[in-house]
Amino acid sequence: MRQSPDPSRKSEIPKRTAVSVAEARELILASLPALGVETVGLREATDRVLAEDIAAERLIPPRDNSAMDGYALRAEDATDAPARLAIVEEIAAGHDPQRKLGPGEAARILTGAAVPEGADAVVMQEQTRRDGSEVILEESVSEGQHIRRAGSDVRPGTQVLAKGRGLRAADIGMLAALGRTQISVVTRARVAILATGDELVEPDRLRDDGRIVASNSYALQAALLEAGAEPVLLGISRDEPELIAEAFRRALRCDAVISTGGVSVGDRDWIKQVLAELGGDMRLWRVRMKPGAPLAYVVLDGRPVFGLPGNPVSSLVTFEQFVRPALLTMMGHTDVFRPVERAQLSEDYRKPAGRAHFVRVRVDSREGRLHATPTGDQSSGVLLSMVQANGLAFVPEDETWLRAGGEVPVIMLRRDDLRPEPGY
Repeated sequence: MRQSPDPSRKSEIPKRTAVSVAEARELILASLPALGVETVGLREATDRVLAEDIAAERLIPPRDNSAMDGYALRAEDATDAPARLAIVEEIAAGHDPQRKLGPGEAARILTGAAVPEGADAVVMQEQTRRDGSEVILEESVSEGQHIRRAGSDVRPGTQVLAKGRGLRAADIGMLAALGRTQISVVTRARVAILATGDELVEPDRLRDDGRIVASNSYALQAALLEAGAEPVLLGISRDEPELIAEAFRRALRCDAVISTGGVSVGDRDWIKQVLAELGGDMRLWRVRMKPGAPLAYVVLDGRPVFGLPGNPVSSLVTFEQFVRPALLTMMGHTDVFRPVERAQLSEDYRKPAGRAHFVRVRVDSREGRLHATPTGDQSSGVLLSMVQANGLAFVPEDETWLRAGGEVPVIMLRRDDLRPEPGY
C-alpha cells in the first residue's frame, strides 16, 4: 500500500534560500535528462532535432541541366553574332536528350532539362529569334553559360546537415532531394500538466459561484505546443494531498511534469509537501523575481517537475524563463532562449531592490528605433497585460529606477508583429 502524504509533516520541508534568475536557470539546465531517439517521416520532421549526421550519397543536380528556357548549343558555333543554327530537338525537364549535337545544331531546351551531349552552353530565348526550324542568335555565347553542372549543389560525401540541428524548411527540402524519406530525431518531450485548487473549474463548468477557470492549463498547453513538446492534460486536482499525490504518480508516465498553484506557503499549498513525500529531490524553491517568485523545481523518479505559481502571469513568465529552455534542451536544441532586443523605455519604471522584474511591454519600431511601453497593470493576476505584450523587459535585482528614454533589454515573446512591413 502506498503511503499518503502526511499533513502534519508539512513543517519538515527544508527551507531553501531564494536564488537569482541566472542561478535558477543554471541549476535547472544542469540537471536535465536526455530524451531518446525515434525515426519519423519527412512530413513529421519540421522543427525536430536531428539525431544523426546527414551526408549526401548522390549528385545534386544529378546531371548538367539548363538554368533557362532557351537553346542548348556549342559555344564555338556562336562566337560571331548573329548566328543561325538548325533546331534538331526539343528537350523538356524530365526527358532525356535523344541525340548528340553536331556543328551548326541547337536544341530547344526548357529550364531544368538535361543538357544534350555535345552542347556546352545555353542561350536564353530572349536573346534569340526563331525562323522556322532555325534559331538566330542575337549575341555571342560563352562556354558554360546558363548551365547548372552536375553536383554543383552537393556531391557524394558532402555533409549537409549535422546532428543536433533543428530542421527548417530548407533542410526538409534537402533531405527530400537526397531521397531520404525517414530520419532519426530526438523524441518530443511528453509533458504532464496538472492544475491544483478547489477554486478551479474547466471552462465549460464556469458558473456564477465565485470559482474561476483553470486557464493556466490551456495557456501552458499552447506554450508546450509552440515549443514542440507534447502536452498531456491531467485536469484539476482538489487541494487534498492524497489526490495530488495520485495525480503526480500518473504524471510520471511522462518525461516532465508541470503543476500550477499550491507552491507558496498557504495552509492548503501542498505541492512541495507531496513531492517530498513521494521521494522528490527539491533542487530549488523561490527565485528572486517578480512575477513568479514561488517556483519549486524537483527531480522525481529521474524526471524534472516544475511547480509553477497559480497566478496566470506568474505561471507564463516562469514557464518562459525556466520550463521552455529546459524542455528545448531535453529535446536536443542548442538555441533555447528567446531573442533579446534593446529598446527605449517609454516611461519611468520604479521598483524596490531585491528582486528582478519582468515587465510586460509592447515593443514597436518608430523612426528606426525600438520602443518598449508597459502594457498596463503589472499585477501577476492581470492576464490582459500579457495578452497585449510582445516582450518582457528585464529589470535587474538591484535596479530601482529606470528613466524614460533609457534602454532596457527585452525578451521578445513575439516578433511577427514587431515590423509588419519589410524594412528594406
